[in-house]
Amino acid sequence: MKIGFIPIDDRPVSFLLPEQIAAIDESIELVLPERKWLGNLTQGADVNRLLKWLRNLDNLDAIVVSLDTIAYGGLIPSRRCSDSFEQIISRINELKNILVSKKLPVYAFSSIMRMSNNTINEEEKEYWSQWGKKIFNYSYCMHKYGTVCKKEVPDNILEDYLSGRKRNFDVNKVYLNWQKEGIFSQLVFSKDDCSEYGFNVMEANELKNLGGFVKTGADEIPLSLLAMSLQKKVRIAPIFLEPSQINLISNYEDVSIKQCVNNQILLAGCEISDEQDADILLYVNNFKDHQGEIVMGIQTEMFNSVFDAPKRPYMIADVRFANGADNNFVSKLFECKFDENFFGYSAWNTSANSLGSLICTAKVKFLADKYNESAFKKSQIVRFLDDWAYQANVRQLKPSLSQIKDYMIDFEQIVFNKIGIKCYCKYKFPWNRLFEVEVELI
Repeated sequence: MKIGFIPIDDRPVSFLLPEQIAAIDESIELVLPERKWLGNLTQGADVNRLLKWLRNLDNLDAIVVSLDTIAYGGLIPSRRCSDSFEQIISRINELKNILVSKKLPVYAFSSIMRMSNNTINEEEKEYWSQWGKKIFNYSYCMHKYGTVCKKEVPDNILEDYLSGRKRNFDVNKVYLNWQKEGIFSQLVFSKDDCSEYGFNVMEANELKNLGGFVKTGADEIPLSLLAMSLQKKVRIAPIFLEPSQINLISNYEDVSIKQCVNNQILLAGCEISDEQDADILLYVNNFKDHQGEIVMGIQTEMFNSVFDAPKRPYMIADVRFANGADNNFVSKLFECKFDENFFGYSAWNTSANSLGSLICTAKVKFLADKYNESAFKKSQIVRFLDDWAYQANVRQLKPSLSQIKDYMIDFEQIVFNKIGIKCYCKYKFPWNRLFEVEVELI
């Protein structure tokens, strides 16, 4: 199966992770553009090159496309881009013509602009550092009450922000019209960094009312769509390690962890099953009381029981903490033997991120016509070194690029011994920040 894939940007989870997952089945040919053509934290994608590349692809069976990449240059540029509605429509109409000409199943997603309740402008416009929380409060009050007690944001700042939101929302309504024309096999509108009220929630509700499919999450959605494009069902049974806590809501999300799990299974084109009839068991290391987050200093009760690996296919979503693994759980997990029944582990960023990529990995392995065991093991080395070693441990030391190898080397040996293969590992900070690390296996 040959699949054209346009990522949301050039981050490891956007560009490298799809490659790592697809490599598990050698019968899948995942075709990606040059990484340098994609957007990053400071600049947008080379859209003209991407459109030319897509137009010239032959013999595809399906296309997975992050629409923000073509419309704005990527997820971050979608919040910063100053292009007019007309300029964006010109670009996406060219994409539409290409998609129509291909006459293929198209799996696409577009983001609903997020509402961040902070003053960090790293991924927002410059004025967010001063006005971000006040814009969030304005959005919250306008949705909940229909008014504000006191307008704290200058008119020119508010006008700029609202015009950008309206432009993006109008673009999403164009995609809805494309859906009615049959352009997409699946169209997903994503929302991340959610709260109960806000312009993003209002827009999501309107898109639903207009017939759109809205999903909490973002970075994992292309992987879920990749899994869906395989067009075969896999029965998955969720098993929560804290079964009495399944109605709690994860950080950065607006649905319960139970609903998040179910949504991810269904979006991957899989079926929710009971344990007896399942093809794969999905163990979820969920949280008590609230989800922790190590880097933010938010503690929560760690896993304090026993984990016994089953003698049938299983995978593990470790979501007790956002942005990294539960050290206690990993310690217990590493007491188990990883055999052919181990179908993957994930603990990166949000619960939805971890679940979406994990389910895609497990589905590809389960359905593989030409299973590549080495590729699967390498994908798991990356996940444990990133999600556990780095995010839950080394990141807290705030390492420089020159220090990170020294900090990681002891973790490497533990992971190599557990997975059963050894590699040489190199590390990068692709966006020059500690939030994400790139693990290269040589």
